[in-house]
Amino acid sequence: MKARNIAAVLLALAVTSVHAQVESRNAAAPSEESIFERVTKIEKKNDWLNLYLNMNGSFTAAFNQNGKNGLDEGAFKMNQLRIEAKGKVTDWLSYRWRQRLNRSNDGRYDIDNLSQSIDYAAIGIKLSEKFSLMAGKQAAAYGGIEYDLNPIEIYQYSEMINNMSNFMTGVTFIYDFNPNQQLQFQVLNSRNSSQEETYGVNLGENRMPLVYTLNWNANLFNKKWQTRWSVSLMDEVKGKYMYYVALGNQFNFSKKWDMYFDIMSSFEDVDRKGIMTNMLGGRAAFNGHNVFKTMYNSLVTKINYRFKPRWNAFVKGMLESAAMLKEDGAVTKGNYRTSLGYLAGVEFYPMENSNLHFYCTFIGQTNFFTKRAKAFGNENYSTQRVAVGFIYQLPMF
Repeated sequence: MKARNIAAVLLALAVTSVHAQVESRNAAAPSEESIFERVTKIEKKNDWLNLYLNMNGSFTAAFNQNGKNGLDEGAFKMNQLRIEAKGKVTDWLSYRWRQRLNRSNDGRYDIDNLSQSIDYAAIGIKLSEKFSLMAGKQAAAYGGIEYDLNPIEIYQYSEMINNMSNFMTGVTFIYDFNPNQQLQFQVLNSRNSSQEETYGVNLGENRMPLVYTLNWNANLFNKKWQTRWSVSLMDEVKGKYMYYVALGNQFNFSKKWDMYFDIMSSFEDVDRKGIMTNMLGGRAAFNGHNVFKTMYNSLVTKINYRFKPRWNAFVKGMLESAAMLKEDGAVTKGNYRTSLGYLAGVEFYPMENSNLHFYCTFIGQTNFFTKRAKAFGNENYSTQRVAVGFIYQLPMF
């Protein structure tokens, strides 16, 4: 049976069972008063409208970027700026909208007739105490603790997540076994833009470009261990697929110590991320399309130490690889690049009951190329950044 038909059967089964999505992503500081409440002195007594401004701004000094040695650029940057509204219209109907204000909205609309600056444009429907669904543009239900966090909290994503399409249009079916166990089945468009833009030309047309994801979220051992696990099947082009697995694990050792560890692997019949294609000379070297049969692996871990009530120190490491799974002419099978990312920093939270924090962090990445990759002109290199800035999910209403 074709993979597409298998996914259709799973969808039919999932429709018969579905509840409200447990959502750790983008949660605001629950007890902080909104700007509206502070200005009007009126306590908000309903959940119809919650409006937030998500900000991450910094002064960043970048070194050894774009083939240059030493300081490349020092500048003030607004790394993240997103406006978000969400709320409950009734006991069974909710909504969510979020849009990136520092991404161009040039009037170009893609397969879902939405600008790529829009992350969310969705409604949630509670069907029963255990079943619910979300329909519209939304985050793909991929696993991983870091993937599940508010983007403003991430100083540097792994290359795996950086090169994925994370917000697409479709439907998610949710079943809550109990308050600590949840299963999601999701069907989304597999891309935002055209097939040619995503994969190149000279490939068979895919008339139903969809991605199917099964996701398990859990709080285990009194929330000492939290999971965000998923498996995904993506239709790429006619007869070719991507298989993606993500296992996210959060460990809460004490009030001071916690860490997460994410394991991600992507097996791609057509190089969806484009990393290997660019490494091997671009689409021009492969009949106008991305290279076939690639594999990416990623290990990400971060440790937090809250050494004072308002001070947090952290370190983070990322180990990633890019490889070919099949020989293609001069392109041999095997690993081509290993990437090592490393971060360290400190954060200061000046106010109680608020997620406002100031930070100073060092971000580095070193790329090691194998002999087979160097034969295509790739050379080892490292980049570094130092950033001082702030992060705030400001409740406006």
